[in-house]
Amino acid sequence: MGEPEWQRQAEIQALARLAGDELGGAIDGIAAVHRAVSDRVFAAVRLGVGPAAQPVKLVHDAMTDGVYRLVSGTAIAAGALAERTVDAPGAPVPSRTVSGSGLLAAVQGLIGDSLEDDRPILAGPMTFRIDGEPIAPGWVGDVVSNPRPRIVVFLHGLVETEHAWRLGGRPSYADRLEADLDCTTLMVRYNSGLHISQNARLLNDMLRRLVENWPVRVEQITLVGHSMGGLIARGACYDADRADLPWVRRVRHIVCLGSPHAGAPLEQLIHYAAAALVKMPETRPFGRLLRRRSAGIRDLRQGSLVDEDWHGLDADALRRRVIREVPLLDCADHYFVTASVTRSPHHPLGRIIGDGLVLPASGSGRNRARRIGFDDANGLHISGANHFTLLNDDAVYRALLDWLAAEDQQESVRCG
Repeated sequence: MGEPEWQRQAEIQALARLAGDELGGAIDGIAAVHRAVSDRVFAAVRLGVGPAAQPVKLVHDAMTDGVYRLVSGTAIAAGALAERTVDAPGAPVPSRTVSGSGLLAAVQGLIGDSLEDDRPILAGPMTFRIDGEPIAPGWVGDVVSNPRPRIVVFLHGLVETEHAWRLGGRPSYADRLEADLDCTTLMVRYNSGLHISQNARLLNDMLRRLVENWPVRVEQITLVGHSMGGLIARGACYDADRADLPWVRRVRHIVCLGSPHAGAPLEQLIHYAAAALVKMPETRPFGRLLRRRSAGIRDLRQGSLVDEDWHGLDADALRRRVIREVPLLDCADHYFVTASVTRSPHHPLGRIIGDGLVLPASGSGRNRARRIGFDDANGLHISGANHFTLLNDDAVYRALLDWLAAEDQQESVRCG
């Protein structure tokens, strides 16, 4: 069996098993809610009729528990059977198609950290992607048609893939930059359910190998990240700078599009909602479900970029953690783009929900307690837009082109 055939079969079978297990888990959750509600009802009935209610409760519990176990077990067994038997001969590898990779990206974003151990075939490694195909860092220079000294690397956000940059079916920023600038653009795909610091290390290593094996001398690197991608770019540069790796001395621009540098309010809300829901038997399964969210999602609560922000700590603790502030890379210019769904960023609604996921203040690296250090002159705000508009927008592209085309007079002084 060839590598593509093996990959297709392994991914399809793992997805089938995951679907069965998740359906079985969902049924178990429904059973828990049913039992909590019925226990409360029978407790009330017992106050009125006394011990006579107990035999009825025992019969009810035995019947409902048996039905739920049967349905849940059947779903899990069906998934296990499908894992051994299902296949789609002649079909493309799911992870190498737009729709299949989108499904995997959603699963990874939600539970990608647990997939690393349980179903690594669905977790997938961080890779450069060309037309959906994974390319090892050492071979990318041999695959691209015209390797240039200037490289622009794009990193997608949570539950996304590199295909997200073609939102609306329009040419991506990468496509347009290659036509307008003398550069090579590369797309990265990664498991967004991992900790941001883990993905930062992986990106650090990928860029190191890319530069070491690039066919021509790399003179400039630009990192463009949407949402979580911007945080990973900053984390990778921080790791490489501390290790004094040569590739990071070539970074000239870091552009963050809707990145929650000071945290994302939706994740903060979910964090507290989960804590409240687990306190009541009737809602505990929903709270546990929310607590299953991935490490990557949890890191967005305060924009955590380093291991010490999470290692050895209780992820569900309500006490606010102290976040280590990661400095901006000295030798690079940093830019940011924010958005608000309202026409004015000062509108009360715009201040509350921002682009729907990230507030403008967080996207520009500031809140009441924190200042990341971005220069306001290097920022752009898009009104009447949402978080995903920033993936493919003419105003964003014009700013991106201007930023990357501008000659840095102090480049040799700052970067050596």
